[in-house]
Order: sequence, then structure tokens, then C-alpha cells
Amino acid sequence: MKILYVDQTGQLGGAELSMLDLVKHLPYPGEVALFADGPFRHALEETGISVHVLQAGAATNVRRESGIKSILHALPALATLRERLSQLISTSDLIYTNTQKAFVVSALASRKRNQPLVWHLRDMLTASHFSPLLRQLVIFLANHRATAVIANSHATKQAFIDAGGNKRLVTVVHNGISSSPFDSIEETQVRAVRAEIAAPNAYLVGVFGRLSSWKGQHILLDALTYLPDVHAVFVGDALFGEDAYAEELKTRAQNNNLLDRVHFLGFRKDIPVLMKAMNIITHTSISPEPFGRVLVEGMLAGRPVVATRAGGALEIIEDQKTGLLVSPANAQELVRAIQQIRNDPNFAAQVALAAQQRAREKFSLQAMVAGVKDILNTAFTGSCKYNDV
Repeated sequence: MKILYVDQTGQLGGAELSMLDLVKHLPYPGEVALFADGPFRHALEETGISVHVLQAGAATNVRRESGIKSILHALPALATLRERLSQLISTSDLIYTNTQKAFVVSALASRKRNQPLVWHLRDMLTASHFSPLLRQLVIFLANHRATAVIANSHATKQAFIDAGGNKRLVTVVHNGISSSPFDSIEETQVRAVRAEIAAPNAYLVGVFGRLSSWKGQHILLDALTYLPDVHAVFVGDALFGEDAYAEELKTRAQNNNLLDRVHFLGFRKDIPVLMKAMNIITHTSISPEPFGRVLVEGMLAGRPVVATRAGGALEIIEDQKTGLLVSPANAQELVRAIQQIRNDPNFAAQVALAAQQRAREKFSLQAMVAGVKDILNTAFTGSCKYNDV
């Protein structure tokens, strides 16, 4: 079985890191099609897989909130992209799509009706994330074209069904993350990173992920005004036209006289050691998170995690046992959670240990690869039977 993996970006977001793990560990030959170039291509090529960059042109301007005007403007570029992708699809046995845009273009580009098409759904198909038109389009294509839909959480699955998706198509496979990069970190590395960021005894609260308004990094800045000796560390950068929000965060920190306690590190590859250098890892999304990869990473790093009480986070963290949950967009609750952890080191250590054990058992890389492999095998075998191959 030859697989064509399709993704819309060349950047390394959580969805791309997850797909990279699948490319490394699934036992099938394949190729990758990306709609933009970037560090994701380099990471993929290091695995030995062939990568084709199909420049999307104006199609890159179609975003979550896009309406009919933006889509109509992008139609010529989408038609060109569809034609180029169709050539790659024709030489593959199965299409694995890693994002919504990748799925839509692949569904339109596939000309063999019975060719298996699998969509790894990593987004919440809700009004707070996508425009009504885009939700209707993707649900229509999923119900009529997808062989299988892999949801990265039960919350993601339910949002798909609530939007009109066929529940028989969708199976939950939680994201899995290897503990090895976290287990290999030495204390000297942690001390060096802490010294790079702030004074040795500074209390560091980190938030990891791309800078985006719905990710709610501004909530941590609001909380910091009530935590006079706490430092906030932002790891990540704007990826998808969200530069204005990134600048807004920096302006907000300056206006609130927080610059001496706020550290914007940008995109980093040394996530395991950075997480271990934190005292607390926070998750501040104001809209439900489809899964919450950084939560599992924080747990594997052995650090107490505070997350918003919505979406996939509810499947990862048990409040007061493997982390703390707070209401979305509630800076005061975030303040109290940080203070609770800081003021009770024994509680913090107990929560961090329980969380680490849960992450290893529940969200392992092996479990994710096995779950996805079963779905791909079923999709391919069903297609072969249907075509009497």
C-alpha cells in the first residue's frame, strides 16, 4: 500500500508534528504533498520520504473564517492546485489528509471514486473556529467522499457529528507522543536554559504553541499583573497570518509594565528541555482545544499543567489529580491555580508525577501509530474488496 500524505502548510505545528511521527513509524511506502514550503518539508525529508511542494498561491488566503468572497477569489488557484495534486493522487493507493484544507482539495482532486481517502480531523468544526460556509463544505465532502475520519479526541468527534458529519465514518485515536525526548534531558541542560531566560531563582510559567487569539496567550498576561514575582515564557510564533496578535501581546506586556517578566522566545525546537525548565506549564485557549498536544508534552516533562476546562483538555487532565482546570478566558482562576501550585510544593510534585504516568500510559506514540494503522488497513482492504483486487 502506497500512501500519499497531504498537508496544507510547511510550518511545524502540532498537526504536522503528529503526522511526522506517523510518517516515521507507519510501515508503508509513500510520498508527501505540501501546499507550502517550510521547516516541515526539511523534517520530512530527513526521514527519507519524497516531498512535493505544490504552491497554493491565492488558495492560502482561504482561512477558517473565510466566506464566499474569499473562496471565489481563490478558485483559479484552487483549480491549479487540484490539477497538480491529482497527478500525485493517481499514483497512490490511499490518500491520508492531515488538515481540513488538505482534505477538501484532495477530495476534489481524486478522480477514482473508490480510492480510499482518510481525513485526520484535528479541528473543532464549531462556529468559534470556522465559518458556516466552510463547515458546510467540509461536512458535505466528508459524508460523500471520505472513507474514514480519524478524530484526535472525543470532543473533536462530537463536534464533527454535531455539524452534520456521519458518525459511522469517525473513529477516535488520541494523539500520541514519545516520552524519549523528555527522558533524555539532563539537569545541566535545564539549568542552562533557565539561565538563558531569567535569573536562576525566577518562577517560570510557560505557555507553548503558536501565537493566536483563540489560543488565549493574553489571558496569561492578564494573570501576570496579579502575580508580581512570576515570569511568563511564551514559546511559539504566529504561523497563519496572525502576526497582528503577536504584536498585540508584546504591546500589552509593555503597556502593563511587564516586559521585565515576560519572555517571547519565538519558535524553538528544544521543547522538551524548555518545558522541564518551567515551574508550571499553562494552556490558555479561550475556545475548545481539539486535543492539546502541549498538555501531554508538559505532563511527560514532569511539570504541573494548568489547562482550560473545554474540548480535548477534559480527556487529558483530571482536575486536581493530573493537573488543574480553569474556566476559559478567566484570568482570576488562572491566578488562583498558579498560586495553589506554587504555594504547595508537595501537591505540585504529586500532580506532576500522576500526570506523567497518565501521559505514558494513555497517550503513547505506539498507541497512536497502532490506531491509525488499523484504520488505514481497514480503509485499504475495504477498497480492494470493493474493486475485486
